[in-house]
Amino acid sequence: MPSLSRRGDIMIGGIFPVFNKQDYMNPSYQAKPSPAKCIGFDLRAFRWTQMMMFAIDEINNSNTLLPNVSLGYQIYDSCASPTRTLQATLTLLDGQKKEEEAPQACYPPLSAVIAESGSSQSIAVAGLLGPFHVPMVSYFSTCACLSNKRKYPTFFRTIPSDYHQAKALAFLVKRFGWTWIGAIQSDNDYGRNGIQSFTEEVQKMGVCLAFIGTVLRTYPRNKILKVVETIKQSNVKVILAFVPEGDLYPLMQEVVLQNITGIQWIASEAWITAARPSTPENFQSFGGAIGYVTRKMAIPKLRDFLVNIRPTLDPEVGFVNDFWESMVGCDPRLKYGAGESRACTGNETLDQSQNPFFNVTELRVTYNVHKAVYAIAHSLHELIFCKTQSPDGASSLCVNVSQIEPQQVTNYLKKVHFINSFGEMVFFDENGNPPPSYDIVNWQLIGGRVQHVTVGHFGPAPNGSYELQIKDNDIIWHTGKLVPAGFCSAICPVGKRKAQIKGRAVCCFDCIPCADGASDCTPCPETYWSSDLKDRCIPKEMEFLSYRDTMGITLTALSLCGACLAFVVMAVFARFRDTPVVKANNSELSSLLLLSLLLCFLCPFAFIGRPTASSCMLRHTAFGVTFALCISCVLGKTMVVVAVFRANLPNNNMARKFGPAQQRAIVCLCTAVQILICSLWLSLKPPFPEQNLRLSNKKIILECNPGSETAFYAVLGYIGLLSAVCFMLAFLARKLPDNFNEAKFITFSMLIFCAVWLTFIPAYVSSPGKYTVAVEIFAILSSTFGLLACIFVPKCYIILLKPERNTRRHVMGKMSSKHL
Repeated sequence: MPSLSRRGDIMIGGIFPVFNKQDYMNPSYQAKPSPAKCIGFDLRAFRWTQMMMFAIDEINNSNTLLPNVSLGYQIYDSCASPTRTLQATLTLLDGQKKEEEAPQACYPPLSAVIAESGSSQSIAVAGLLGPFHVPMVSYFSTCACLSNKRKYPTFFRTIPSDYHQAKALAFLVKRFGWTWIGAIQSDNDYGRNGIQSFTEEVQKMGVCLAFIGTVLRTYPRNKILKVVETIKQSNVKVILAFVPEGDLYPLMQEVVLQNITGIQWIASEAWITAARPSTPENFQSFGGAIGYVTRKMAIPKLRDFLVNIRPTLDPEVGFVNDFWESMVGCDPRLKYGAGESRACTGNETLDQSQNPFFNVTELRVTYNVHKAVYAIAHSLHELIFCKTQSPDGASSLCVNVSQIEPQQVTNYLKKVHFINSFGEMVFFDENGNPPPSYDIVNWQLIGGRVQHVTVGHFGPAPNGSYELQIKDNDIIWHTGKLVPAGFCSAICPVGKRKAQIKGRAVCCFDCIPCADGASDCTPCPETYWSSDLKDRCIPKEMEFLSYRDTMGITLTALSLCGACLAFVVMAVFARFRDTPVVKANNSELSSLLLLSLLLCFLCPFAFIGRPTASSCMLRHTAFGVTFALCISCVLGKTMVVVAVFRANLPNNNMARKFGPAQQRAIVCLCTAVQILICSLWLSLKPPFPEQNLRLSNKKIILECNPGSETAFYAVLGYIGLLSAVCFMLAFLARKLPDNFNEAKFITFSMLIFCAVWLTFIPAYVSSPGKYTVAVEIFAILSSTFGLLACIFVPKCYIILLKPERNTRRHVMGKMSSKHL
């Protein structure tokens, strides 16, 4: 296995994916298969190896950190493969690498390992090193599963766990209102665990995943094309790629090749700042991508270290020739021949190279490697040197370097806490993780190059939660400054609500109007109703029979007409009070009857208008008393007619016994009973105004509650009783022989009165709202007009139009009723 190594007093192992893919050969099953070959030299990972070497050189030259103790290293290539990583780990544990100048001397025992970039590879290494108590510090493995100290007791890392990144990505999705997104995961522990954690977070926020595509760098092209087809057929406009850069790159190539644009990509920290995909060619499909990265750092001294890498210094050093071929374009190991286009000696200068490999101003993962080396160095320093000082001020050795056990290093790594040369505090929590802190970067094309512009930050908040800070104006999306839409169904407008579509995710829905009586589908208060657009609650309309209603105007006009007619009849009777027709009809009772009819015509004014406490008590009692007075007068007239005509019979002195005093007594007594009923009603359970919310959803019916239904129907029943008695007496006297038989007209009037009030009851009960009041007013006016017309119109007809009949002889004459 190619390696980079240097002997030291204490050895630190390193495993990096210098080559990012294994080229598997299809076995023929006829011969022993050849070992898998690593291909795809990765400059980014190679710089990580150089950072480890650079940091160890810094420590070895330091007078304060591990003085007089040298650190050595053994660095192997994992080829981004778990099996190759295990092979490298076993080689490190074996420790049988011999130096050429000392063939019999082995390297000192391994104290710690810095590995690996992929979570699946780190899981394999941590599982193997754990039983041997060898500590391992990862610089780029983020799977939350590695925080399990029961399974991986010696695992540490200098990059935050995906537990925090999943929350950070969920916060980002929520921040921009994306509810319908796709996801791409790598077919390894990093991708699967990352998407699982992310899904758990966003489901709490009502976000749906339209699909989850799976990719891997070793997948054949037809598998990649299936994922591409899924993206093309889906209606999602936002896709999260939780994939390492090496696994995502084949998919990126196909997306660019098929010119798939218009998608907003969300990136995990594994590829958002990688150099290989950050090209203008990829920008047309991935421009505006946004994602999280760890803190960046500038390490200027590293550039001098990198530009001095040369094959001529040591041609056998691992990976240097591959680096030179990638950087210069030739392999110095090859012999020159006739076909060579230019010479390649290995002495070419790299000082003026503009390759991103030499850009040491924005180091992120490389800086994590630097922190990992120094964390191990500080733990070794605390282990080796006592905290007490010797008399001469020098630190004393507490542990001989040859006696260091890996378990001791693990224990001190758990307690390591220092501020590095860049001012950052380095420590691990109980799970071996650093504090979570991310920068938010955005892909922007500046000066023809893809730049990773920092546009925000995510980290712990003072209250123990998380805080997301974004500079919205600094972000350039693939749509420009307009935030891309990420929804399956647009948010329902005000006045409409979601209706789930059967068989679809909860984020896909139809919008249907809210139910009546709800503003934005929130029920309105009891006295409010929704507007036509269902966007707000408006006060319900108050409904009552008012003077402005057509019906109210009509009934008012009829009441006034009736009152005027009653008044005119009273005037006529007063003017012709000495004529036989008026005298023959008991002018006193007639005047009292006309007065009661006038009052009956005025009763509707107590029913029209907004109900109040006083109007509610007045309307029913005034109606009951005036009608009782009216019917009592009619009853008195009826009894007078019967008494007068019975007086013609032999030995009958009824007429003398039924004089004016008795007539007044009957009227007063019958009316007094109604007054008593009304008094009890008003004393015990009087009528009161109320708002009826049951009859109509959109209106409040203002009405008078009778208070006591029994009292209300007692008033009506008593009027019915009086009218029934009156009707029966008049009916019995209808055929009495007289030119002017008033009993006949009273019979007709009572017939109309009873018919009106019998039909009133069902109409009253079934009429809604203000129509209930209108029905009652109509019954009052109809019965009053009936009484006025049947009893007084014939008399007025004779008085005004047939004065020749207004004589005593005609009134008292006994002839056939047809002469009338």
